[in-house]
Amino acid sequence: MPIEDINARAWKIYGQRQLNRAYTPPVPVQMTWTPWAWEGVGPGAEVLGDITGRRVLDIGSGAGHHAVHLARAHGARVTGIELSPTQHERAVSTHADVQDVEFTQGDVAAYLAEAEPFDAAYAIGTLAYIDPHRALPALRNGLRAGAPLILSLLHTDLHGRGPSTQVAPREQMILLRDDPPLPTQMWVLAPQLWEDLLTEYGFESIDLLHHPDDNARVVQQLIRARRLPARPARSSSRPRSSRPPVAHAAVGVGAILLSEQGILLGRHRRGTVELPGGTVEAGESFEAAVVRELGEETGLIARPGDITLLGSLLDHVDGVLRVTVGAFVLTWRGQPATQPNESVGDWAWHPLDRLPDGLFVCSAQILTAWRPDLPIDHTPAHFTPFAHGTPAPTTVDGLA
Repeated sequence: MPIEDINARAWKIYGQRQLNRAYTPPVPVQMTWTPWAWEGVGPGAEVLGDITGRRVLDIGSGAGHHAVHLARAHGARVTGIELSPTQHERAVSTHADVQDVEFTQGDVAAYLAEAEPFDAAYAIGTLAYIDPHRALPALRNGLRAGAPLILSLLHTDLHGRGPSTQVAPREQMILLRDDPPLPTQMWVLAPQLWEDLLTEYGFESIDLLHHPDDNARVVQQLIRARRLPARPARSSSRPRSSRPPVAHAAVGVGAILLSEQGILLGRHRRGTVELPGGTVEAGESFEAAVVRELGEETGLIARPGDITLLGSLLDHVDGVLRVTVGAFVLTWRGQPATQPNESVGDWAWHPLDRLPDGLFVCSAQILTAWRPDLPIDHTPAHFTPFAHGTPAPTTVDGLA
């Protein structure tokens, strides 16, 4: 059986039991948001603001006694919406002639879709029986901007179980003296979860009300929310077409490791000699890319804190924009060695005054950006040093 059908059936039985007893709760002297035994806990009707002459919605109005109190004592024009036909019958059979009070039987979300927006709304215990993802958007649309929404909700059950941290219902029992308990499904949610839901649907705020007996484990939540003004419409976006874009940029890193023997270079299977490095992966920092590529290609271990970024080099190759970030590795662990399934291997140290021919152009550009005096030929690239006290952007030209 669907959850809301389970709850509707339970409250129909509950209302019928109360009709059979001919029991009608008295109209309260003041508004209370906690169970009847919690005298003096929490505020009164003032949390609704000035409701004189205002349209107020009582959600799950039950026997109607709270609606009558607000009309008589505070001059509100109250509409009580109640899903259970037997609960609705209890209200109209006793309070049908009360001025400025109207009782309606039906689903609150469906009712609000057709009604004029209200100036305030409240629910004492009842909103926990409706999926908040259905109730809260209906209330947002059914309340005027700035209208208060006051909700009294169970925080812990009668056995002291704490609230859920997921938006999911759990079984709770309606207890009624000598009659068998009635199983229901309730959304007993943690305060932060209610606050997140309210924010999501255009409301704000929350309080907890503790039982006057310090030994009692039951806690109520009193949610004092306010319907925020409508958010401005968001502009939409869409791709130009369903086809993926043609590759037009490549971003990579190259790492300089300098030892007493010289610069570390390896040989690519296509014949070029190059620095350790490769393509930057999505979501990866330049430092992390250097650390990863160094480990994958050479087996050497470094940390992001061991990496100093020199700057970026920009050039074009066959219509593709290429960005290469040069880096200097300060310290590392291990000995360089050819790694399985890697394109570059045969790692060796080369003195700066005897660098080999056939350097990969990106490696050559990085080396001359680092040391412009190195005699290396390469195609030009625009170099922008990073903020380490280095000079302004320059063009790295081929050197003889």
